[in-house]
Amino acid sequence: MPTTPFIPENITVHLGRPEQNARNVTLPFLDYVANVASSEIYPTWPENAIRANMYAQISFALNRIYTEFYRSRGYDFDITSSTSIDQYFVEGRDIFENIRELAGELFNDYVSRRGNVEPLFTAYCDGREVSCEGLSQWGTVELAEQGLTPYEILRYYYGDDIDIVENAPVIGMSDTAPVVPLSIGSVNNDVRTVQLRLNRIGNNYPAIPKILETDGIYGTDTEAAVREFQRIFGLTQDGIVGKSTWYYIRRIYNGVKRLNELDSEGITLEEVTQQYPGVLREGDTGNAVANLQYYLSYLSDYYNTIPSLPIDGVFGNTTRAAVVDAQNTFGLVADGIVGEVTWDAIYDAYLGIVSTIPREYVEGEVIPFPGVVLRIGSDSEDVRLLQQYLNYIAASYPEIPTVSVTGYFGPRTREAVIAFQELSELPVSGTVGAITWNAIIDLYSDLFIGNRTTEGQYPGFDVGGA
Repeated sequence: MPTTPFIPENITVHLGRPEQNARNVTLPFLDYVANVASSEIYPTWPENAIRANMYAQISFALNRIYTEFYRSRGYDFDITSSTSIDQYFVEGRDIFENIRELAGELFNDYVSRRGNVEPLFTAYCDGREVSCEGLSQWGTVELAEQGLTPYEILRYYYGDDIDIVENAPVIGMSDTAPVVPLSIGSVNNDVRTVQLRLNRIGNNYPAIPKILETDGIYGTDTEAAVREFQRIFGLTQDGIVGKSTWYYIRRIYNGVKRLNELDSEGITLEEVTQQYPGVLREGDTGNAVANLQYYLSYLSDYYNTIPSLPIDGVFGNTTRAAVVDAQNTFGLVADGIVGEVTWDAIYDAYLGIVSTIPREYVEGEVIPFPGVVLRIGSDSEDVRLLQQYLNYIAASYPEIPTVSVTGYFGPRTREAVIAFQELSELPVSGTVGAITWNAIIDLYSDLFIGNRTTEGQYPGFDVGGA
């Protein structure tokens, strides 16, 4: 589901107020635009006035859709026909010919506030019977008669910092809630969306703890923020973002950002930029591929149908063959491409194994990667293990700072992780994924074995004899 605005193929209109028991009508968005314009304005008005009104009508409807104003409240429609809160839509009405032609030209254009991505909530009223903050429909006629262009008319009402976005893509709509509920270990753009929204909501509800890195990785800090959000708003406190929690977060986010008001705080491009490619396939390189290879190699010790493979961060023929073997093992389509379903099957199998291992520090013993990326804000027994491993390594490598073993991943722990990554010539991120964790426990094991004396060895003496 795109995170930037688009034009829906269809729109569903509720024929009444939201709470009324009325029918829903689904129709092409272009036809809806033509219907609303034919119902609210006159075809004999100056063309520039008609165009300005249609830009406002389109943007209003798209704002309802983009912010999921009604669907985030549990309704199964996008907008209502109630003129007191939405737009005037008349099922089956005749459409004026000139308005139909303009609708075909303008239906995928909308107004936005400069620097923001969402369609502006272009509040408007007729300007005679009702006055409001925003565009006056009859006022547009006077301005058009004075020679103003549609854009100049819109700037008159909505300010100089607006743009008209033209030719937005037209795509089919789908449920925006993630197909697979988000929980510890999830890594995708939906997680980042939740993190960004919860952090903004937290400005108004400070009991919600801040997620220090909105990186799309569902760690313990994200879970803590979700649980507190669920507590505040009376939802089941399971720390999982399913459909109900997803839409409730969306609803509260809309409210604190005033996205459905003319003085909206707006959504910046940074807040919707995609962070994860999602699909891994032959030819890809990087840390995501290395993590995949780590999981597959670990599973090879438990599944004789999955081969071990080198962890080099390159998705070549060997990795593709291992992916195909894993897909066959888990009864999936064996195409050698790692999409969400394949990733989840591999990850869940890995997590199912490591979750049976007690997460407690025993000197000399190592625990495999917990399956959850550790970073600033993480708070868990896995962080405590990490800190103990790092402290042991720091005794031999003074360039790595020692840390307090608290179980909380703070700035000092991040410094130690960065120092280790630099020492080991790993990508320096300050976060601990599978590759960094594996390097830490490998060095820890080597140091521990090297520091143990074998039988007959005594520190301080030449074991070879005089």
